[in-house]
Order: sequence, then structure tokens, then C-alpha cells
Amino acid sequence: MYGTLVVGALDLIDAMVFFGQRGVRPIRIFHSIAAGLLGRAPFQGGLATALLGAFLHFFIALAIVSVFYLASTRVRALTRHAVISGLLYGVVAYTLMNLVVLPLSAAGRPTFPLPVLVNGLLIHMFGVGLPSALFARAASAERSS
Repeated sequence: MYGTLVVGALDLIDAMVFFGQRGVRPIRIFHSIAAGLLGRAPFQGGLATALLGAFLHFFIALAIVSVFYLASTRVRALTRHAVISGLLYGVVAYTLMNLVVLPLSAAGRPTFPLPVLVNGLLIHMFGVGLPSALFARAASAERSS
């Protein structure tokens, strides 16, 4: 559970800072997350669709953290080499989100300028994959003791 909160919060903080510097208001970030489920409609919405976006964001974070944790219970090398496996997992998570999940969503396939692509890849490596691996390693140590 803590892993989900940390991963979700780090990703949101990054999005708010990165896109905030580009003039995007925080509510629009949440609307863009809700657009994955509802299409363009959330951009006309208010607080309710922003809250849906926040819920969906943390649900996705839960799924990402859970997948790594479950994989780590079967492949011990993932927790023995948590840093490298976490960074690589971040690349995999980013790639799957952008090449599979988003194109299949109601939001459609996004196109990103290079700075957005680089930022997205880095936050998924250091703010999504790495914490997922470190929390899985901590949980593995608790199971072993």
C-alpha cells in the first residue's frame, strides 16, 4: 500500500511541476488521466472528473506496484538486484503505458515532444520502477524474517 502511495505521489508531483512550468493547471492533469476512460469529455468537467482522474491514477499505480511485487515473489533476482530491475521496470512500464494502454484507451495514442518523452521515461524509471522494486524488496525482507 505504501508503495502505491509513494509511486502515485512521485508521478503526480513530477507531472504538476513539469507541466506546471508549461502552463498546465493541476486540474487539467487529472482531467487528462480521466480522459483515458471517458475520452475528451473530462476536459469540460470540473472537480468530479478531476477526482475520477486522481482515483484512476492511484489505481494504475497500485497495478504497477502490484505487478512488480507479484513478479518478485517468483523471480528473486528482481529484489536481489532491486535498483537495476526497478529502473528497467520503469522503462517497461512507460513503454507499455504509451504503446499499449494509452492507444487502447478512450484518450487515444498520444504524441510527445522530446522533452515530454524524456521526462516521462525518467520519472517512470526513478519515480515508478525504482520505488516499486525497493518496496518489493522491503516486503520480501519482511516475509523472510
